[in-house]
Amino acid sequence: MTITARRDPESARRILTALPDWFGIPEAVEEYVNDVANDAFPCLVAERAGEVVGFALLHRHYPESAELHLIAVDPSWRGREIGRELVEAHARQLAADGGRYLVVHTVGPSFEHAGYAATRAFYRALGFCPLEERTGIDWPGPTQILVRAI
Repeated sequence: MTITARRDPESARRILTALPDWFGIPEAVEEYVNDVANDAFPCLVAERAGEVVGFALLHRHYPESAELHLIAVDPSWRGREIGRELVEAHARQLAADGGRYLVVHTVGPSFEHAGYAATRAFYRALGFCPLEERTGIDWPGPTQILVRAI
């Protein structure tokens, strides 16, 4: 697998639409595809045999920290450490650029959803710690904010 800094909005659209349990709102998918095309969000792409199998975007809010804005892995490639490698590659780049913290927002545990429970477990396995849960940050429901020192 190779991870490179580049943009591939069409592959992002393909992957996001293949994950309807997480990205089932067409308008939100298009917003994320636009984010992939936007230079304001550093983008890493994971490829296997020339096929884009995952991608991740950062949002650098401050010199010391960044938010993992979006990560998605093709469902046929999940469970093969691709998400982990994307997060770790962004963390290495952030640290090399003076960053100290990586933050992620996801649907909070007070909203029962098996897919998002797995998402939170994924972040916990990568060393992210829950900071708080708030309602109405990224959507009308609960958002859990997790943070990791890098």
